[in-house]
Amino acid sequence: MKNKILYTKSVNASNFEKKWILVDASNIPLGRLATQVSKIIRGKNKPYFTPHVDCGDNVIVKNAEKIELSGNKWKQKTYIRHTGYPGGQKSLTAEQIFSKNPSILVEKAVKGMLPKNKLGSSIFRNLRVVNGENHKFQNLNPEEIKI
Repeated sequence: MKNKILYTKSVNASNFEKKWILVDASNIPLGRLATQVSKIIRGKNKPYFTPHVDCGDNVIVKNAEKIELSGNKWKQKTYIRHTGYPGGQKSLTAEQIFSKNPSILVEKAVKGMLPKNKLGSSIFRNLRVVNGENHKFQNLNPEEIKI
């Protein structure tokens, strides 16, 4: 009997084609939206997922201002940053960030679910978050999916 040797296929940038996907964030909890979007951007929903390659699709998230947070997270959830100077720790609540620009909340949630290295930075560039229905990416004919 002859032994069968199975090989795992590893893809690179020339073996696959990126698609554009449109996601509507209306009335969806922030965490649930972020997990689904990060999965699509990373490429984990593909059969040829390769951990060290950016094999995910490009995602456009519209209606970022209609995102939901449950409980008291609008007032209690804090986002911390540091200026780089001694005593330079700053914190803002989700409500304060939302009042400045609602798309920042979605971007921070998705970025936190990506790898913390150069690959994660390049994967994050595949995300576009838009406030409102209209966006400038309509000429790319994005495929709309429901989350």
